[in-house]
Amino acid sequence: MNNKYELVTIVNAHLAADAKESIYKHVNDAVVKGGGKVVNSHVWLEKHKLAFNIKKSGEATYHLTKFEGEGAVVDKINQLLRLNEEILRFAIIREEE
Repeated sequence: MNNKYELVTIVNAHLAADAKESIYKHVNDAVVKGGGKVVNSHVWLEKHKLAFNIKKSGEATYHLTKFEGEGAVVDKINQLLRLNEEILRFAIIREEE
């Protein structure tokens, strides 16, 4: 049974557009390598002011990826995304049925 998940990735808003696209591609590749299937992927919030600085960054871009996969896919994605230092924060949430 495939579960539905949402992955929110926060990156520095002041990165070049090419760098952001590269990060978003890396996130989608991580989902596929982990055994998931990307359903939808898009920028959710552009240049949002943060409540506090994260890695010396005061503004961030939020990217939302919706995907499907087994329960074990979350652990694999976590391992792959932790290695990318350009990602400020990320969170994976299981959607309610």
